[in-house]
Amino acid sequence: MGFNIESFRNCYAMVTGASQGLGRCYAIELARSGINTLLVALPGSGLEGVVSESRSYGVDCIPFELDLCDEKAVKELCEEVNSRYNVFLLVNNAGTGGTKCFSTCTTEYIRNMLTLNIIVPTMLTRLLIQNLRKAPRAFILNVSSMAAFSPVGFKTVYPASKRFVLHFSRGLREELRKDGISVSVVTPGPMKTNPDVVRRINRQGIFGRFGQLSPEQVARISLKRTFRRTAVILPGISNKVNHLLMTIIPDSILIRLMSNVISRELDSNAVL
Repeated sequence: MGFNIESFRNCYAMVTGASQGLGRCYAIELARSGINTLLVALPGSGLEGVVSESRSYGVDCIPFELDLCDEKAVKELCEEVNSRYNVFLLVNNAGTGGTKCFSTCTTEYIRNMLTLNIIVPTMLTRLLIQNLRKAPRAFILNVSSMAAFSPVGFKTVYPASKRFVLHFSRGLREELRKDGISVSVVTPGPMKTNPDVVRRINRQGIFGRFGQLSPEQVARISLKRTFRRTAVILPGISNKVNHLLMTIIPDSILIRLMSNVISRELDSNAVL
């Protein structure tokens, strides 16, 4: 990873959404690098397997199983972490997405997405900030998305929530600059992280495959650049090209083009 961890031997990296997908890859990549971890995931989501694999690399790995949408549980988690562990890296990875018509999705679906994508990373950062300040150097890595760079139809509030993560990260980076805490944000494109995502990406055709990286690649690249104090991480050349195109193409054309591609993810019985 190109990062000297000797001064962080008694410190921990905390990763949310660590039982599968990109979060699992962050957990394993950190363990391989000799970094102790605090892993957070939903109960019954398979976290024990990630913990076992992480410990096989000789690091300390502590699991926390809870629903991050439960505000009380989040506060209790942070109280325990702050009282028992020194955290030098916070990876706000937990989040959710999907493709639905806004007029037909449930209010619970929207509330859950806004909570996981916006409220949870914001509150975790706030509740752990004093802990991070104690480290000789500290880092925050927030997971956004390429969707943050353009509005997209049929993604409900997902692009807007990831835009929040992008702006929140960049503003906080400036605020914490003098505290020795570096804030980075990664904006990955499509990743085949679970069966539902694979199905939706495949429905997009060639557009879905362009810019696609494995979650292992995204984890490796973004951690490396986080420790190099990179502000905005665009993993892979194809995603850099995508970002350039998104800045060149007029919004009126870009939104219609992207929404048309994304609409292919909808189930055949969805109401348009």
